Amino acid sequence: MNMRKSVIKIMVMGAILNSQIVLAEHFNGHVNVTVGALSPAAKQGQQAYDKSCASCHGNNGEGTLEGPPLIHDIYNPGHHSSRAFYSAVRNGVKSHHWPYGDMPPQSDVGFSDMTAIVKFIREVQQQNGIVRREHKM
Repeated sequence: MNMRKSVIKIMVMGAILNSQIVLAEHFNGHVNVTVGALSPAAKQGQQAYDKSCASCHGNNGEGTLEGPPLIHDIYNPGHHSSRAFYSAVRNGVKSHHWPYGDMPPQSDVGFSDMTAIVKFIREVQQQNGIVRREHKM
């Protein structure tokens, strides 16, 4: 009977460990992003993004351990409009989709840079198959 309990404990511990690995992979803050040819406006946005956003959101919006990937279906235009990006930069945002904590306002990012950054994000999203889908709760 002790052997049976030991086997059950090992199986339960293995299941817990496996679930932790799966969760870590799910929330690791990284997706694979392909960047193709960009419009001139999106190229400007890429430069502004690299300067102001990449340290948390990763190269090309792929995410890091500090911030979520922006090239992700959660940020498709039907769920997060471009206005939501402007609001997040201007006002900050409470954490609600990811376990990274709140995003503080980014007062150093001006309107013209933000416009270019959104253009960059939207073009790269499209290149990676992320399209507008209406959000349903």
